[in-house]
Amino acid sequence: MNAWLDKLYETFIETNYYTMMLEGLKNTLIITLGALVIGVVIGTLIAVTKYFAEEASALKPLAVLCDIYVTVIRGVPVVVLLLVFYFIILTSANGVAVAILTFGINSGAYMAELIRSGINAVDAGQAEASRSLGLSRIQTMRKVIFPQAIRYILPAIGNELIALLKETSVAGYVAVVDLTRAGNLVRNNTYDAVNPLLMVAAVYLILVTSMTQLLWRFEKRMAAKINSK
Repeated sequence: MNAWLDKLYETFIETNYYTMMLEGLKNTLIITLGALVIGVVIGTLIAVTKYFAEEASALKPLAVLCDIYVTVIRGVPVVVLLLVFYFIILTSANGVAVAILTFGINSGAYMAELIRSGINAVDAGQAEASRSLGLSRIQTMRKVIFPQAIRYILPAIGNELIALLKETSVAGYVAVVDLTRAGNLVRNNTYDAVNPLLMVAAVYLILVTSMTQLLWRFEKRMAAKINSK
């Protein structure tokens, strides 16, 4: 046990490589949260567009473009998408910015289907009742349908956040020092083949477990507020 602790101290503290791990953790969280925001925005726009296109023929071409976007993005591996954006489309951009945009666009395709399923889960009778009360289709979406859809899709969005966090481990392909890349650099520079990788795995496990607990508490609190009304 003492030998293992000594090795940890030598690998991370004596060399100051713990700062690299912290920098990698920071970049991982920045990429994850930034991509989540972009994914939710894109997913919401696509889901709402497809919802309105069901009755508005003028939006049919836009809905077709949304379907093409979802099909293409979901059909291309995120690593390939990351490389395309970094080496072809955004050649002069910062690696972290490219990673945020790429993972956000990739997440948006999945978020679109999650949000669309949540909208469809709301009883159609509520939309009809809202329209009969004089609300427009947009007002019905904003005040009646979408707030209820959030309740249905919240667990799925939490799962997407966790999946997104783990997907960012490939950001090192475009020279981003994320958590995984930092662990590999420490391993290569210290010739310690075990502890850096175990440290990376432990940090991811802690992050995922913490997010799961936070989401569970948030869902429970949200359900309690809804039931109290």
